[in-house]
Amino acid sequence: MMPLEGVKVLDLSRLAPGPFCTMLLGDLGAEVLLIEPPPQAVARPNVPSGFPRDVAKATAHNALGRNKRSIILNLRDEEAREVFYRLAESADVVLEGFRPGVVKRLGVDYETLRGINPRLIYCSLSGYGQDGPYAGLVGHDINYISMAGALGMIGWPGQPPAIPLNIIADFAGGGLHAAYAILVALFVRERIGRGQYVDIAMSDGVMYLLAMAISQYFATGSAPRAGEHLLNGGAPHYNVYQTKDGGWISLGSLEPHFYANLCRAMGREDFIPYQNDSSKWPEVFEHFRQQFRTRTRDEWFETLRQTDICVGPVYGLGEALADPHNRHRGMVVEVEHPSEGKLRQVGIGTKFSETPGRVRSTAPLPGQHSDEVLASLGYDAARIAALRERGAVG
Repeated sequence: MMPLEGVKVLDLSRLAPGPFCTMLLGDLGAEVLLIEPPPQAVARPNVPSGFPRDVAKATAHNALGRNKRSIILNLRDEEAREVFYRLAESADVVLEGFRPGVVKRLGVDYETLRGINPRLIYCSLSGYGQDGPYAGLVGHDINYISMAGALGMIGWPGQPPAIPLNIIADFAGGGLHAAYAILVALFVRERIGRGQYVDIAMSDGVMYLLAMAISQYFATGSAPRAGEHLLNGGAPHYNVYQTKDGGWISLGSLEPHFYANLCRAMGREDFIPYQNDSSKWPEVFEHFRQQFRTRTRDEWFETLRQTDICVGPVYGLGEALADPHNRHRGMVVEVEHPSEGKLRQVGIGTKFSETPGRVRSTAPLPGQHSDEVLASLGYDAARIAALRERGAVG
């Protein structure tokens, strides 16, 4: 048994946050059906950024599409909408990631679907939410972390903000936040017997992630500044240092006993009383920088990990995927693909002792399961052919 076995999800989303959300649900057993547009309705190839341009190859490697089926429906067509309505009758969740107002125009909004299935959980995932002054504003991860206050705290003093990959808003504040909310709504449904509408804004999600920094601001009136806070580069014992081979090592010795161990390992036990004395930090910084340049990254890691110090090598992605601990934790898995053979993908982060998740299938090609899904709704071959001929399905 898998945790979400039997939960049916209709996924109308396109870009990374929505597919990541339904990947999380699918990895734990949910039956996810992608509702995809006909090729002529999208202005760009349906290939994730950075993937091979060959659609079949890119799809096979795309973890965000795994454990899902796909049907192409032209929701501007009345008969295609009727197919969607029939799917919604037995669905548990609908996820959409359009700009506010689009689903209403398409006739697949929450109010319409609630009339068909009152137990439906309907989640809208957008940049700024369904209401407020910025609801209609377009954006991407960089904009959401800017408006929520996160980007301004990342980087070094006097330098432009350091732009992270689209992890904070798209994947954490968006996809992960949405998956958590959907699971809560499913739990509540078991108590009250009906579904509900879930409004997820990535900008809200980023601010939610900043709970500790915001609490500090409300308590003291001061906000963390880029490269000056204890946790974003201001302290020598919570920082990164370049090593002899050009690599980098990370330190996180916040607790006094970890800091004391670090000072001893660096040959400066006299620094121990000054952990919280920022006037001493320039001297500590300089000594640490000199010391770390005397050995390679991996030599330092092997030494310091033996002495109860919070330390880690700064890996490139390939190194992280090859690390024995990450491998042991199952964060790299092999998946069988019908034409590409064995493929490697990211593993499942959530570990359950009794009901573990599983990668059951690789990502489908758009419309790969259209006939199968339509047949399950009672459509015969002649009617499916007619729908395809008029462009209602693909």
